Amino acid sequence: MDTPTEFPRSAYDLTGGIVYFARMLHKIRLHAAGRLPADYIANLGAAFDARCCRFLRVDYAALRERTLAGGSDAEILDWCLTGGRRPDDEEILVWNSFMRKRGWRDDDGGSEILLKRKLENRIAHRDDIASMFDYFDIDEGRRA
Repeated sequence: MDTPTEFPRSAYDLTGGIVYFARMLHKIRLHAAGRLPADYIANLGAAFDARCCRFLRVDYAALRERTLAGGSDAEILDWCLTGGRRPDDEEILVWNSFMRKRGWRDDDGGSEILLKRKLENRIAHRDDIASMFDYFDIDEGRRA
């Protein structure tokens, strides 16, 4: 019998006040358990995962290893903040604001990627999907 797949947590979920981090760890855990949907695997450690790792200045492979060693999301974030960098409140505010709006009026291709995903899923008419985080939640069934 095949192992059932499971969508990762919402990108909006916070760990230590930081968006996306919990989703990245959940994807690592789901992949290790054989439950991450196949079309998510190519972006492990890339795209938003890579951006989050750069923000915290941690190596994705090391983060993956630490995550699979066990511990809560908060404990793993503390490991990142100790071995990587500890952003201050303003840096976290900028990070969160940037990530929550990714895909909205981006001039580096982010808007085109969001539109492409919406077109592929026949939801281009949905003005309520203004960012990639919104798209993830709709595509993964967290919102109608």
